[in-house]
Amino acid sequence: MAGATVTVTDANFEEVVLKSDKPVLVDFWATWCGPCRQIAPSLEAIAAEHDEIVIAKLNTDENPTTTAKYGVMSIPTMNVYQDGEVVKTIVGAKPKAALERELGDFLA
Repeated sequence: MAGATVTVTDANFEEVVLKSDKPVLVDFWATWCGPCRQIAPSLEAIAAEHDEIVIAKLNTDENPTTTAKYGVMSIPTMNVYQDGEVVKTIVGAKPKAALERELGDFLA
């Protein structure tokens, strides 16, 4: 799946994210969110450059169940899931280099 971000929904979240054999960064975003749009190119670049992590996007407006389950109150929020658990949370828009630093434990 390297090379592109994947879209996750309430319906496929468990299969794509929680059961993944790789760490998965889920970007909780919405179309009206300016900072979400700002970080999208950085996340797409990280997805293209690193196949050891899956970069997934979940639209909070269209998927309220998962958004509420993980207590996402502000966006963009990015949770890293490993073995079905949240192991890191990043809140707010950051430049690509800062995101890569935050994700250092998960990137080769």
